[in-house]
Amino acid sequence: MNHQRRNLTLQETEHDPSVNMSAGADAKHTGRFRLVVDDRECRGPMPAALAACNAFAVEVRRLSVGDYCLDDALLFERKTLPDLAASIKDGRLFEQALRLAKAKLPAALILEGSARDLASSGMRAEAIQGALVTVSLFIGLPLLRTRNAEETARTLQYAARQRRAVGCGALPRHGCRPKGKAALQSYVLQGLPGIGPRRAARLIQRFGSIQAVIAADADALADVDDIGALTARKLRWCVEEPRGFYA
Repeated sequence: MNHQRRNLTLQETEHDPSVNMSAGADAKHTGRFRLVVDDRECRGPMPAALAACNAFAVEVRRLSVGDYCLDDALLFERKTLPDLAASIKDGRLFEQALRLAKAKLPAALILEGSARDLASSGMRAEAIQGALVTVSLFIGLPLLRTRNAEETARTLQYAARQRRAVGCGALPRHGCRPKGKAALQSYVLQGLPGIGPRRAARLIQRFGSIQAVIAADADALADVDDIGALTARKLRWCVEEPRGFYA
């Protein structure tokens, strides 16, 4: 699907009944993320931003809540800062935030723009901050900040990538990824059960590589100082057993 066609699916869906099916097929066969866009989001800079991002198979239809539904798993409401101010004034913000927070899918509010976009709103900063405190802390809806439509599209892409990574078991780990081979080897081994920096260093010292550690049997692992039989069994379970250690 080229950029011209993607813009058409966003701007002229009511005249193209094939959009829904082609979007789903595109997501399956090209690896793009499936993105359902509310038809009221088809005006403005977002269609071009999504097309330029080239990461989405786009389907446009009316959503009952939110503006973007990502991979049938995440829900987003997008507001420019002027729209945020207007929705605070007329009370829409809290109503929308409550509906998003009660949705079946995890949801977030994307606030797009810079401080100068609020200059003509006539709202005091305290009123805006107070509203956002209510939305985030008391309603429980996460807030994401972007500067423009292009950054909003990239944020949707990052969210899709992270969701798929976490879904595959790639949970985030604390700390910065180390530099240098020895430090990286230690970091990788510390992802195994019962292994901290000291035990990781002793494993590398004994076996010489991560590959050799993984290939070692339970007796050889248990023979390493401070590893022991129980930790050795957990290591072997982690790298070879398909079922739970205590099953």
